[in-house]
Amino acid sequence: MRDVTTAQTPVDLDVQPTPLALLLLGREADPRSERGVECPGDLPSPSDPDLVERARAAKEKLGDKVFVLGHHYQRDEVIQFADVTGDSFKLARDAAARPDAEYIVFCGVHFMAESADILTGDDQKVVLPDLAAGCSMADMATAEQVAECWDVLTEAGIAEQVVPVSYMNSSADIKAFTGKHGGTICTSSNAKRALDWAFEQGEKVLFLPDQHLGRNTAVRDMGMSLDDCVLYNPHRPNGGLTAEELRNAKMILWRGHCSVHGRFSLDSVNDVRERIPGVRVLAHPECKHEVVAAADEVGSTEYIIKALDAAPAGSKWAIGTELNLVRRLANAHPDKEIVFLDKTVCFCSTMNRIDLPHLVWTLESLAEGNLVNRIEVDRETEQFAKLALERMLALP
Repeated sequence: MRDVTTAQTPVDLDVQPTPLALLLLGREADPRSERGVECPGDLPSPSDPDLVERARAAKEKLGDKVFVLGHHYQRDEVIQFADVTGDSFKLARDAAARPDAEYIVFCGVHFMAESADILTGDDQKVVLPDLAAGCSMADMATAEQVAECWDVLTEAGIAEQVVPVSYMNSSADIKAFTGKHGGTICTSSNAKRALDWAFEQGEKVLFLPDQHLGRNTAVRDMGMSLDDCVLYNPHRPNGGLTAEELRNAKMILWRGHCSVHGRFSLDSVNDVRERIPGVRVLAHPECKHEVVAAADEVGSTEYIIKALDAAPAGSKWAIGTELNLVRRLANAHPDKEIVFLDKTVCFCSTMNRIDLPHLVWTLESLAEGNLVNRIEVDRETEQFAKLALERMLALP
């Protein structure tokens, strides 16, 4: 066996980190990426015993000028300072309903803050406490890749039949593409309604960027078959599909997924049923199709919260969604047994970049009159992205 304690590591190699590595570390900027940069100022120490009091004092000093949004997957230490909590779209709408708030501090990830900027007034400023808080799923579909996909659909002679439907968990660029090409946005709660609408407009749907939500909605909720769906891989020529495959498909699914929900497997479901007799499995529709098919119930984050609120005392639940929320629900319902679907702990790593030191730094900066980490969508992108969002709001 190798003695790792005596292994020598070369120290004289001139190794330079790649641009992607720097992005992952949060040390470089890419305006078209969900990943950003580290804070330009000095963060308070996580061990500072006064962090909670500092956050409270800065928020009180700002008063009605600030409105703090907290996504369900956020840390408890951050959620305690949220004026409202919810999923990404609910929070964006809540922000739009507070036109008097000068600053919207979004404790979530980048695409959520973009949506809030699109829906709020021009005089309001949306702030993300850590610009490196992005979404790996949203990064799986870039504007350039989607434009190339549309060229492939055009060459196959089907672009005029295709209606794009993009998940809320996408960048402003993708939302704008969707609006420009006659499509709509959806959430995990209204995906079926969005697809019903899309199939009234055209014969096929290009679903971006989460393949699992698209597949689960089409097959589980709309009665399509798995053969009606094809998977477009942006990293392969023509998406890895033939023109005939594209022509025969009803659902063209983008090869993207959520890194948290994608980890749950059929083995996870079988294992928890064996460990906890009588357990009910409740999975988010971003989970793989085999997980959703094996679950007792499937629903959005809001659905999960309401289901557990209504569940009888003594009931047992295994939840397939982000761990911060599952843990919070377990603490809120001590009369029920609530566990994480997978035995391995898994937080949303990018969401967790928003921590108490970042929030304190943000609130104190704003209280001192320094605008930091503003998220601002350009006018043209905002125009078409808002069009797609408005189509969703008009869904029956």
